[in-house]
Amino acid sequence: MPVPASDPPLPGLRRRHVHALAGCYFVASFAALGLPPYLTQILPEFGDKAVRWAGLLYVVPTFFGGLGAPLWGRLADRFGRKRLLLRAQLGLAFAFLLAGWADSLAAFTTALVLQGIFGGTFAASNGYLGAALEGSALSRALTLMQGSARAALVIAPIVVGFLSPWLSPHRQYALLALLPLAAALLLTALPEPRRTHREATETTPEPVTERHERVPAVSLRTLYALNFAFVFSTVISFPYLISLVEERIPGISPALVGTLFALPHLCFLTAAIPVHAAFRSRPRAGIALGFACTAVGLAGHSVAHSLLTLTAVRLVLGAGLTLGLVCLSVLAADCAPGRAPGGLFGSLEFFTKAGAVAAGLAAAVGNARFGPTAPVLTGTAVALATTLTTALLALNLRFLLARRSR
Repeated sequence: MPVPASDPPLPGLRRRHVHALAGCYFVASFAALGLPPYLTQILPEFGDKAVRWAGLLYVVPTFFGGLGAPLWGRLADRFGRKRLLLRAQLGLAFAFLLAGWADSLAAFTTALVLQGIFGGTFAASNGYLGAALEGSALSRALTLMQGSARAALVIAPIVVGFLSPWLSPHRQYALLALLPLAAALLLTALPEPRRTHREATETTPEPVTERHERVPAVSLRTLYALNFAFVFSTVISFPYLISLVEERIPGISPALVGTLFALPHLCFLTAAIPVHAAFRSRPRAGIALGFACTAVGLAGHSVAHSLLTLTAVRLVLGAGLTLGLVCLSVLAADCAPGRAPGGLFGSLEFFTKAGAVAAGLAAAVGNARFGPTAPVLTGTAVALATTLTTALLALNLRFLLARRSR
C-alpha cells in the first residue's frame, strides 16, 4: 500500500508537537524581530544621538548567528536535538536580559553578539523536525516554521510600538526575555526526536524512474546557493523601503507604510499552505517562478509612484516570497534523507544569515551612493540572474534524465 500523499508525521512526533514547536519559535522571535526596527530610538540612550551604529548593530546578531549555526547543528546531532533547542531558547533569554539591562553601547553590542552566538532557534527547530520527519511532512513543517517567522515579523514591531509609551524599547528586551523562557519550559514536554525508517505497509519499492520524477534532483551546493540568492534578493529591499515609500508618496501615514511593508509577509501567511500543496512535487518550477516574481516585484518598486502601484508590486513580491520560501523548504526536505539534520539545517542557516548580512551591506552602500531605489534594483539583478540560471539547470536536468531513460 503506497504512502498517503499527505505524508503524516512519523511515529514519535505528532502534529501537535509540530504546532507547539512553531508556537515556541514565534514567541521566542518577538524580541529578535520586533526590537531591531527601534534601534534608532534605543541608541540615543547610549549617547549615539546620530544613530550612526544602527545599520551595523542591525546585522550583528545575524552575522554571529550565521557563524555559530553549523557548530550548534553538529553538536545537536551528537548530543541531542531537544537539548540543543532548549539551549538556544535559554541563550536567547540570557542575551535579551543583558541587552535590556545594558547601560552602555559596548554592553548593548556585547548582548547582541551573544544573541547571535547563543541563539539559533530557527536552525535548532528545523534540525529537531528533520530528525523525525521526512518528505512532504517535513517540508510542510518547515513551511509552518517560516510562517511563524513571518507572523512574528509582522506582529512583533506593532506590539513593541504599542508598549513603547509605558516601557522604552531598550527595556523591553528584558521584558521579552520571558518569552524564550516560556518557550523553553514548553519544550521540556516535547519528546526527543528519533529518525525512524518507513516500514509496515510500504513493502513494494518504487521504480527508480518514478522516484526521479517525484523527487527533485537538487544538490546540496545548489540548495545553499539558491537559499543565499533568494534571501539576498528579498531582504535587500527591507531596510530602506520606508524611505522609498515616503519619497514616492510624501505625507503618507505611518500606518500605510507599515501595511505596505507587511504585505509580502501577509501573502505568505495567507497562501503558503496552498502553494505547498501545488508545488511540493515540482519545486524546481516553483523556485524559478518565485525568483521571477521577486525580480518583477522589485523592479516594479523603481517605477511605482502611487499607493495603488506600490500595493501591486508589493503583492507581486509577496507571491515571489511565498513561492520561494515554500519551494526552498521542499528542496531542503529532499536533501534531508541520509544526512545528519543538525548539520544540514545548521549549514543552511549559515547561508541564510550570510545572504541577509550581504543584503544589508549592499543596501546600505547602494542607498548611500544612489538613493533608496538602488537596493531594489540590485535585488532585481540578482533575482533575474538566478531565475535564468535555475531555468537552465532545470532544462539541463531534463536532458540528462531523457538520455538516461533511452
